[in-house]
Amino acid sequence: MAAPPTTTVSSDDLSMDSSLNASPSIEDRGMYFKKEPRPTTVSLQEWQAWGTDSPIPTQVAEIVEEMIDLDRESDAQMKFGGLGGKLKGDFKTQEDKKHRARYKDLDDSEQKLHFFSARQIACRLLGSRGYLCQKCWLPLEDCMCSRVVRCDLWHQIQFWLYMHPKDFLRQNNTGKLLWQVFGINAAKLCLFGIAEHEEIMWKAFMHSGRNNVWCLYPNKNTPTKSTEESFAGYILNDLHSETHQKDAGQTFNFILIDGTWSNSAAMFRRLKEQSYLRWGDDLPCISLATGASAMHKLRPQPSWDRTCTAAAAIGLLDELHLLSQFNSLGLDKQAEAVENSVDVLLASLTNRRIRMGRSITRRQRHHNDIC
Repeated sequence: MAAPPTTTVSSDDLSMDSSLNASPSIEDRGMYFKKEPRPTTVSLQEWQAWGTDSPIPTQVAEIVEEMIDLDRESDAQMKFGGLGGKLKGDFKTQEDKKHRARYKDLDDSEQKLHFFSARQIACRLLGSRGYLCQKCWLPLEDCMCSRVVRCDLWHQIQFWLYMHPKDFLRQNNTGKLLWQVFGINAAKLCLFGIAEHEEIMWKAFMHSGRNNVWCLYPNKNTPTKSTEESFAGYILNDLHSETHQKDAGQTFNFILIDGTWSNSAAMFRRLKEQSYLRWGDDLPCISLATGASAMHKLRPQPSWDRTCTAAAAIGLLDELHLLSQFNSLGLDKQAEAVENSVDVLLASLTNRRIRMGRSITRRQRHHNDIC
């Protein structure tokens, strides 16, 4: 069998000018950090507080240490600020130069992807300290955690949030809502391009088997089935038995691609490559009938028929609930819990924009972006 295509990352993507969305801005803080304490390494406790139970990815930890060493050795102090929370000042110039050279020296496209992803995440971790709530990823003054109502997800469903590094710690990200509502064991974070995360996810898929893995990603070039078609003929045994929780043959794994629509194509392609490598077959896909998310009001999408990550999970749970095999499991109530959390996030983001004097309508935002 011919080798599958590889996923590549342009060296232009390494620029911090377009990569960070999570750290404090000048408008939010009113100034740069003039006398901040020197940054320290990221502990396991700090890493896991952002929404994962995984160890710290090795390359992320290495890049954090490299940035800390550069901060110590350089006269230019590490600073974050401006729209998008980018690295700023002389430190940014030195850091860009160093890591662009390292990226260029990597010959293998897989190594380039791993480095790109790890660097994005390392910068976001350092730039978000003391500014974002580690649970809801909103600025501390806008924390919404007290208004999110927890709910147990049916024990035989496992969500996998396959998240692009540019969406990690992004304030308007909706994928994070799934583990806020259901917990990190029911909604697992898997960061695109992070080898340890991807291996954990695929190990679980191999354990469950290809017939128990689906990707929620409508693509005109990929055969998809409806939820009803995907589960036709499924007979669920011991639906309510706690002793059968996470049984290999009865764990339904749903991959939610969590990234912009432009980034999602590369993410989906990587999933398909891995599916062929491990199973010699394509990845089963489900196309939902869900409509636009409430988040359309604040976060533009390429078209109104495309929706956010949380809304995709809501749509799946609602459609499963309509099937006779699942309609006694309370999946509609679980979908409602996620929908309520989307409303809470929308209200929090809207109130923040109003307080900051920013536009809250899609048309005005597009106009401002063009100007």
